[in-house]
Amino acid sequence: MRKSQRLRHRRDFAETYRTGQVYRDRLLVLRVRPNQRPCSRFGFVAGKVVGKAVVRNRTKRRLRAAVDSLPVVGGLDIVIGARRPAADARYSDLRGTLERLLRRAG
Repeated sequence: MRKSQRLRHRRDFAETYRTGQVYRDRLLVLRVRPNQRPCSRFGFVAGKVVGKAVVRNRTKRRLRAAVDSLPVVGGLDIVIGARRPAADARYSDLRGTLERLLRRAG
């Protein structure tokens, strides 16, 4: 994932949390807000409830791979949060859930 496609600053995450539309599922929470850029930017969050550092990082890597494999429209800031069951879920389940949530978000 290129730097231009990543949410990297705390203020970007905070703004997306504050003003973004929320979509939930059993495995993931998606927060979406429009931005004024030609491409969409993504942030990945996995709290301590997901597991220890190794598990959280593995979960975020799997989510990044899933995002890379899906077509996404430009002009959005998207924060993808993992829930506890996401740590044990298969990649295909994560990808399917992410695809469903992105479709719901438009």
